Amino acid sequence: MLESYVTPILMSYVNRYIKNLKPSDLQLSLWGGDVVLSKLELKLDVLEQELKLPFTFLSGHIHELRIHVPWTKLGSEPVVITINTMECILKLKDGAQEDHESCGSSSTNRSTTESLKSAVKSRRVQQSASPDPDLPPGYVQSLIRRVVNNVNIVINNLILKYVEDDIVLSVNITSAECYTVDEFWDRAFMDISATDLVLRKMINFSDCTVCLDKRNASGKIEFYQEPLLYKCSFRTRLHFTYDNLNSKMPSIIKIHTLVESLKLSISDQQLPMFIRIMQLGIALYYGEIGNFKDGESEDLICHTKDMLGNITGTEDEASSVMQYPTQYISQDPYFHQDDDQQQGWVSWAWSFVPAIVSYDDEENDSGGIGDGTAEQQKSQSLKDPIISVGFYCTKATVTFKLTEMQAESSYYSPQKVKSKEVICWEQEGTTVEVLMKGELFFDCQIGFVGCQAMCLKGIMGIKDFEENMNRSDEEACFFNCGENLSVKGMTYLTNSLFDYRSPENNSIRAEFILDAAHHKETYTEIAGMQRFGAFYMDYLYTMESIGGKVPGNQQDLSSVKSEDFGNVQEMSTKSLIVGPLNLRLDSSAVHRIMKMIVCALEHEYEPYSRTKPDITDGSRTMPSSEEVASLEEYIPTRLTTFTVLKCTIIIPVAEFNLLDHLLPIIMGEKNLSGLLNAASFQPLRPLPSVRILVDKVNLEHSVPMYAEHLVHVVSSLGQPSDNLLHYCYQHCYLKIFGFQAALTSLDSKGLYCIPVPVIPSFSTAVYGKLIKFPKYWTKRAHVPLTECIFELPNLTVQATRAQTLLLQTIYQSWCHPVGNVSSVVVNEALLNEVFQTSGVKSKNPLPTLEGSIQNVELKYCGTSLVKCASGTVGSIKICAKAPGDGGKEKLIPLIQGPSDTRDLHSSKWLNESRKPESLLAPDLVAFTIQIPQYIDYCHNSESLKIKSLGKTRTKHCEDGDSTPNGRSLRRCTGKYVTGGTGKPASHLDL
Repeated sequence: MLESYVTPILMSYVNRYIKNLKPSDLQLSLWGGDVVLSKLELKLDVLEQELKLPFTFLSGHIHELRIHVPWTKLGSEPVVITINTMECILKLKDGAQEDHESCGSSSTNRSTTESLKSAVKSRRVQQSASPDPDLPPGYVQSLIRRVVNNVNIVINNLILKYVEDDIVLSVNITSAECYTVDEFWDRAFMDISATDLVLRKMINFSDCTVCLDKRNASGKIEFYQEPLLYKCSFRTRLHFTYDNLNSKMPSIIKIHTLVESLKLSISDQQLPMFIRIMQLGIALYYGEIGNFKDGESEDLICHTKDMLGNITGTEDEASSVMQYPTQYISQDPYFHQDDDQQQGWVSWAWSFVPAIVSYDDEENDSGGIGDGTAEQQKSQSLKDPIISVGFYCTKATVTFKLTEMQAESSYYSPQKVKSKEVICWEQEGTTVEVLMKGELFFDCQIGFVGCQAMCLKGIMGIKDFEENMNRSDEEACFFNCGENLSVKGMTYLTNSLFDYRSPENNSIRAEFILDAAHHKETYTEIAGMQRFGAFYMDYLYTMESIGGKVPGNQQDLSSVKSEDFGNVQEMSTKSLIVGPLNLRLDSSAVHRIMKMIVCALEHEYEPYSRTKPDITDGSRTMPSSEEVASLEEYIPTRLTTFTVLKCTIIIPVAEFNLLDHLLPIIMGEKNLSGLLNAASFQPLRPLPSVRILVDKVNLEHSVPMYAEHLVHVVSSLGQPSDNLLHYCYQHCYLKIFGFQAALTSLDSKGLYCIPVPVIPSFSTAVYGKLIKFPKYWTKRAHVPLTECIFELPNLTVQATRAQTLLLQTIYQSWCHPVGNVSSVVVNEALLNEVFQTSGVKSKNPLPTLEGSIQNVELKYCGTSLVKCASGTVGSIKICAKAPGDGGKEKLIPLIQGPSDTRDLHSSKWLNESRKPESLLAPDLVAFTIQIPQYIDYCHNSESLKIKSLGKTRTKHCEDGDSTPNGRSLRRCTGKYVTGGTGKPASHLDL
C-alpha cells in the first residue's frame, strides 16, 4: 500500500550514505513507523564523489539516526528525520592525481550514465503494467509530493573539522532544524497547488561555535584558543517558485540568511590561520588548487557537465524511479548509489530541493534510448533557474586580541593563555547578495550601513586605553564611516525574504534584472549609497552568445580557445564605493594596526599557487585572419573602479612611537630592538594635528580577461593595430579631486580648533599602463613596456614660520622614535602663534611664505631599447606675504617664471606683481631624458636633453634647426628618437 511507495524514497537516501546497512532490516523498521540506527559509518567515497570538492574525508560517523513516519497521518503530518551527533573530518587533497581520479574521464562518465539510463528504462517497460489497483496514479503522485515537500530534518550536535598543516578549524552547531512554513513563515504542513506554485522552508541554526586552533607536529593541540564565534544563532528562509505543477525544478530559488548579532574574536595566533583559510577560499574560487589544476581542462569540462548538464539526465531518471513500488527497486538496493555517484555537487544539492514528480517523462521516454531528438529538445526546454542567495547581519563585531602565556603557581601545572583586547571593529546593516542564472549571468553585491573602529586596553606596554584612564568613547574611536541603523532604517534588508515589503512576502512573483545595460542603469553609485551609506560593492559578470554557440566551460581561463572569442562576449565589472569617512591616525591607532600586520606575517605557510614564469614559444604560428578580425571586434576585459567620497584624515603628533620594534619585521628584517618596558601614559593636550580633506578619489583598473592568449596572438602579428596593442596592457588611472591640508589642534574637551590652511584645494591625476607578459615583446623595440603620465594643473603651499616649525615637530615625532613614550613637548607659545583665538583679530599679521607651481606634466616610457622621461613645468612662483600699509598685504616675489624681463633695469620691476602675459605663454621648463639600454644601438644618441625656455624660445626643433643658443637639436613632436635610427620609441597619449 502506502508503505510500498514511501519506503523506497527513504531507503534510497539512507543506503546511499551509510555503510553496512541491511535494506531488509531497514524496510521492516520503517513499516513499524520508527527507525533507530546507532553508530553508523558514512560512505566517505560516495560523499567525495558527489560533492566533487578538493577535499577528502578522513572520517565520518553518525551516533544515532531516527526516522519517524506517521503512516496513519501521512497526508497531514511530516516525516521527521533526526540525526544525533554527526561528526566529519576533512582535509585538502594531496596532489593532482586524486583530483583527477575524483572527477574521472568524460568517456567513462558518459558510458556509465548511458548504461544506467538504459537499465532504468528497461525496468520501466517491464514493470509499468502492474501498478497497485487500489491506489490510482494521481493519488500516489500527490501523496509522494506532499511527503517530500514536508519532510522535517533535525540535526543535533553537528561537528565539522578541517585540518591543514598546523591548522584545526572546527564548526559545532548544537541544533539545526529544517521544516516547511506557510506564507507568514510559520510552521505548517503545505503543498504546492495550481494557484500557489510556491514552497517555503525555514532552517533554524542554534548555538553555532567556530574554533580555530593550532596543533603541534604530533597532531595534538597543546592549548585551545578562544572560539572565533561563540554560540551564534541565525535563521535561513528558502523560497522556491515553480512554473507549473509538472516542473521538476524551481524556476526561482531564494535562500536568505539573517543574523541578528555576530561577534567574532581573533587572537594574534589565530590571525595567520584565519588569513590562510580566506586564501584557501579565494584559491578554490579561482581554480588554483583542487580539481581546477593546470592541464585538466578535460576533467573540468566533465565536472561542469556533471554539475549543470546532467540535471536533465541522470537526476531525472533517479527521481522518476521513486514513483515505483518497492519490489521493483529492492532487486538492486544500490542502484541509486551508483547512479548518483556520477552527479556533481550541484545535482546533489538539487536532491534536497523538492521535486514535483510527473508521469509525463514516461510518455516522453517511451520512444527508446535512441531518440536523440527528444533528448535534445528536453535538454533545451530545461532552463537554468534564477538563484538568489543572501546573507544579512544586523550588527557584527570583530575583536582583535593579543595573547601571552601564563604559567600556574605549580611548576608542573600546564600553561594558560591570557588574552587582551586591543582593537574592535563594529559594523551595522551588512548585506551580501548573489544573483545568478546559469553561466550567463552572475552578480554579487556587498554593502553595509555604518562601521567604526575603536582602540581597547593597552598596546606594547603602553596603557593608553585602560579602564583607569577614563578616556571617552570619542577618543577611542579612530575610524567611522556611514550612519547608524536608527537613522538609516532597515534599508539593508530591501527586497529580501526578511523584508515585509518584498514581492515574495506579498504573494507576488519577483522580477529580476538580468540585462547588463539595465543593471548598470539601476544599480548606480547614488543608488548604492542611498541604500547603504558606508560601503557598496557591485560585481557583475555576463556572457552573451553571439553565434549561438557557447563553449562548454568559460570559467577556465587557460582552456579558452581562439575560436571561442568570436562566439561569446564576456564582460566583468567591479565597482567599489566608500562613503564619507573620518580617520584619525594617532599613535594608539597606528601601533595597533601595525601590530596586526606583524602578527599576520608571522607564519611559514607556502602559497597555494605560484606565479607562472613567462615562457615564450619560439615556434609560434601566425593567427588566421578570422582570429584577428574577431579580436578587433571585441576583447573581453575586467574593469575595476574604486571610489572614495568625502575623506577626512587627521594625523596628530605622535604621543608615543615604538615603530622601530614593528617596521623591521614588516620589512622582512629581524627585530633587534630591546625588550619593552611598561611606562605610564598621559594624553597630550592640546594635540596639534594635520587635517587632510579629499572631496573624491577615483581609481580605475582594467586588464584583459585572457591576457596570455591575447598577447600570444597579438605579439605574433607583424604590425598589430593600436586597438589590439591597447588591450595587451593593464591600465590604471588615479584621479584625486579637492585635496587640501590644514593645521588644527585637539583641546582637552575633545574639540578641534578652526583649521589653518597650509595647502589650498587642488586636483591631480596619474595614468599608467604595464604590458602583460613582457617576454613576448623583447624583439619589438617600438612597443612600450611601461608608460606613466602625471598631471598637476596647480599646487600652492603657504605657511608662516611658526606653522613650518609645527609641521616639522609633527614629522619628527613620527620619523624619530625616542623610546616607549614620546618626549615631544610642543611649545605653548608656538601653538598660540599658529592657532589664533577665535573672535580675536591679530594686530600684526605674520609674514607668510607661499609657493605655487602650475601646469606640471611628467611622462615616462620604457621599451626594450630605451628608457625615456620628459616633462614640462608651466610656471613657478615663490613669494613672501608681509603686512603692508593700510592693512593690505604686500607681495615680495622671490622666484617667478616665466617672466618678462624687458623692464628689468627700471625700479618698478621689483615692486610690481608680475603675471604671465596670457595662458598661451610658453612653458618655463621642458626636459627630455633618454637612457639607452643597449649601447650598440644608441652610440650616437644624446642621453640628456634639457631646455630652459623663456618668452623667445623655439617651440619645435626639427633636424637641422637651431635653438636660441645655436646648438643643433634632434626632436620630433610627441616622439623620442633613439640615436641614429630615426624610429620613434613611444607615443605618450592618454
